Amino acid sequence: MLSNLRICAVSHQTISSVHINNICCYKVRASLKRLKPHVPLGRNYSSLPGLIGNDIKSLHSIINPPIAKIRNIGIMAHIDAGKTTTTERILYYSGYTRSLGDVDDGDTVTDFMAQERERGITIQSAAVTFDWKGYRVNLIDTPGHVDFTLEVERCLRVLDGAVAIFDASAGVEAQTLTVWRQADKHNIPRICFLNKMDKTGASFKYAVESIREKLKAKPLLLQLPIGEAKTFKGVVDVVTKEKLLWNSNSNDGKDFERKPLLEMSDPELLKETTEARNALIEQVADLDDEFADLVLEEFSENFDLLPAEKLQTAIHRVTLAQTAVPVLCGSALKNKGIQPLLDAVTVYLPSPEERNYEFLQWYKDDLCALAFKVLHDKQRGPLVFMRIYSGTIKPQLAIHNVNGNCTERISRLLLPFADQHVEIPSLTAGNIALTVGLKHTATGDTIVSSKSSALAAARRAEREGEKKHRQNNEAERVLLAGVEIPEPVFFCTIEPPSVSKQPGINGPTVSTN
Repeated sequence: MLSNLRICAVSHQTISSVHINNICCYKVRASLKRLKPHVPLGRNYSSLPGLIGNDIKSLHSIINPPIAKIRNIGIMAHIDAGKTTTTERILYYSGYTRSLGDVDDGDTVTDFMAQERERGITIQSAAVTFDWKGYRVNLIDTPGHVDFTLEVERCLRVLDGAVAIFDASAGVEAQTLTVWRQADKHNIPRICFLNKMDKTGASFKYAVESIREKLKAKPLLLQLPIGEAKTFKGVVDVVTKEKLLWNSNSNDGKDFERKPLLEMSDPELLKETTEARNALIEQVADLDDEFADLVLEEFSENFDLLPAEKLQTAIHRVTLAQTAVPVLCGSALKNKGIQPLLDAVTVYLPSPEERNYEFLQWYKDDLCALAFKVLHDKQRGPLVFMRIYSGTIKPQLAIHNVNGNCTERISRLLLPFADQHVEIPSLTAGNIALTVGLKHTATGDTIVSSKSSALAAARRAEREGEKKHRQNNEAERVLLAGVEIPEPVFFCTIEPPSVSKQPGINGPTVSTN
């Protein structure tokens, strides 16, 4: 039985259908069938996450995967380090898009605003959801300009991990320091990706040293580049002692070979990789006691016998503890190194259940969510982005806003896909949702299932506070930490030259707050 799952675009011009076998979904009204599917700028979008090729899964597994298989990550960097280009490649290799977009051509998925495509920069953060090797990844592409620091701040608040991207020829830059401090403030585990290894002047060693010196971080070298600048052609996986070479005849970077390093064919590269792996093992052992005991008891005489899985597990713990940062490299523009980066996201960055949120013990299994961004749409009204920490959200659900002390009803529930959104029947803890119908909710508001749920959580927090001799008022105990607004760079007043010009100064069709 074929059913239709609605996909609705912010532009209100796009209504297309994704057909799913053996799934009962919302039916598209007959009047909508007359509308022609349209995607802005001719981008070719693939199917829903989990529907790559003929791999048909159940609706529940598509919408609500196991929480251990969810990764909520952000892409952060200095301007022009390659955040949006990297995001574009990630979406292409994961099967979400069928063609590679380019910032210069103005046809990327996450830079969908006219102003972004005109200027070739990211102005507002954009969320996309996709699957990679059985994992659900909710990714947010953030701006690199200091003018839009608030966009980075409110997104980092709800993320479980982040990918910091660096220009390999420049290393740590001014805005890199800013976003790194923001991630430190929210205790976000992160991995580093040295982009633009093909660029003239690119230096892997210099970029790593700048991370160590300027960010005061301990880099864990999980990859080594094969060549630099014009000679860059691939990477070496230090953990598995394999080389990854991309096919020079491939236009999209999908074709690459993974081969073990051999003494006969790559003696120098094998020697360098072995030394790097031994140094990595010693570095991780210094940071993780469990791994140190394993190495001393079983592999102290020969590090080569240490399984890659054991080393990966230890690196995951170290990354989660934020005592060191894994470092990978590649070139997003030349389509090299993105697939291993995606693998690293699933292996080393934490799932929602691995993050320690103290307030979860107060809400138990009741709904607890944070509204971290609001889009204002002229036709549908406010579109509220939420991070769900516990419980379940469904359409037509009445929710209580703790900050505003008011009750509202969610009319529709969507999965965010940049400028396209997929309507869904429910969403569980660990996910990022987009809701329609909440007119009084603002950025930083705490959302619960009911006022009684908030009071019950306050009582639990009060009892816990008494045990630990804490003096907090009731509101502070049940409110999630909101978004800190940075100080304005400058102030200015804008007024139209005449009344006839007033409509043009009111802003674009979609604005943010």
